[in-house]
Parts: sequence; structure tokens; C-alpha cells
Amino acid sequence: MTEKRRVTASEFHRAFGTLSDRALKAPIAITKQGRDHLVLMSADEYARLKRGRRVSGLAEDLPEPAFELVKRSRMHKRHKPLDKELKNWKP
Repeated sequence: MTEKRRVTASEFHRAFGTLSDRALKAPIAITKQGRDHLVLMSADEYARLKRGRRVSGLAEDLPEPAFELVKRSRMHKRHKPLDKELKNWKP
């Protein structure tokens, strides 16, 4: 059985302790009148979202297998028109 990721406000009220423990592992949507109303999540996850943290780094820091994949990757042909936008671009 999969864990419930969405509960009604009354279910949340009745099972706050259990649901708050579960929300430490994965966010839980709390519904009101059949629609998502609130989301319960860990404080760490909330802080991460507030910071808008993006994972970034240097290509040279990638493990060799990942670096090889990046080197061999190619842009899909449907994006070819974007090349025009970069034609005269300078940093």
C-alpha cells in the first residue's frame, strides 16, 4: 500500500502527530473542500525552497562517467532556431 500524500483538513486534525512525522519524509497536501489548501513539510525542506537553492558546480568536478555523458550530449534538433539568439552573444 502506498502512503497517502493528500489528506483532508479533518483527517489532518485527527492525526496531526502521525502526519507531521510522515511529512518529515515527504510533503503532504491538506485539502479543503476537495482542493489543495496547505502543504505540510519539514522545516529543512521549507528552508531549502525559500533559499531557491540550485545545485551547480564546475564540469571539471563531475565524476568522469558523468563528464563523458555531458561531452557526448547533443541538443535536440527542435531547438536549432535558438542558435540565432546566441549568434552574436558575448559574455
